[in-house]
Amino acid sequence: MSGKKVTTLTLKQKKQKGEKITMLTAYDYSTAKIFDEVGIDVLLVGDSLGMVVLGYESTLPVTMEDMLHHVQAVSRGTTNAMVVADMPFMSYHVSVGESVRNAGRFLQEAGANAVKLEGGREVADTVKAIIAAGIPVMGHLGLTPQSINQLGGYRVQGKDEAAARAIINNALALQDAGVFAIVLECVPAPLAKMVTERLDIPTIGIGAGKDCDGQVLVSHDILGLYSDLVPKMAKQYASLKPIIVDAVARYKKEVETGVFPAEEHSFQMAAEELNKLS
Repeated sequence: MSGKKVTTLTLKQKKQKGEKITMLTAYDYSTAKIFDEVGIDVLLVGDSLGMVVLGYESTLPVTMEDMLHHVQAVSRGTTNAMVVADMPFMSYHVSVGESVRNAGRFLQEAGANAVKLEGGREVADTVKAIIAAGIPVMGHLGLTPQSINQLGGYRVQGKDEAAARAIINNALALQDAGVFAIVLECVPAPLAKMVTERLDIPTIGIGAGKDCDGQVLVSHDILGLYSDLVPKMAKQYASLKPIIVDAVARYKKEVETGVFPAEEHSFQMAAEELNKLS
């Protein structure tokens, strides 16, 4: 699909016009190319790759090198969509200087258009410094997977007044720090609606109801590549695992029985050249 490159201004204008923003995770070139052709606005190279691609139990073991490798692949497959790179655990926690350097690597080495990091007021100074270096930043509030040990697991956030007020205040702090959008993950829909109405910048929901300015989901969830877990906030738009299992099983059987490769899958050579070898 041809069109203009999606920018931070594009997303702000969509909010102003009441047009919904679409965002999906992508971790490789071929998938990114498909999503880009469909016209998805934002491709998030999430540190969720630790769980859905690398097989870790959480996002915590994901390194900068892991992320850079996958962001490079997604960037090569993308023409119009904005590519946002998740800053992994401990890549923006040690010092502001190190945080800016790591964020810069995503743009300079991997071709990303922006970075995303988790947290509210506590990361505001870091956000300001990264933006001051010319790097757009997307925020992330609510269920922040890098903080699961502090949060006590994967649970809905902001269910009581104090926690809800903290999310609102953190959203305003991030906006003041200069983020161009905020992901709201696993927060009650009425709270997400309130935050969305209070902010001038777009909100992107995941398990945060329909009133956010946009939505994001993990692509593996919507495509049905897993059969053992479908998160409550995800809708499965396809069930690809059984299709893949069937195709691979048929390939296995045809190889074992000699059906594949057939003549049409093989290359030949001239008989006179073949005879010279005998």
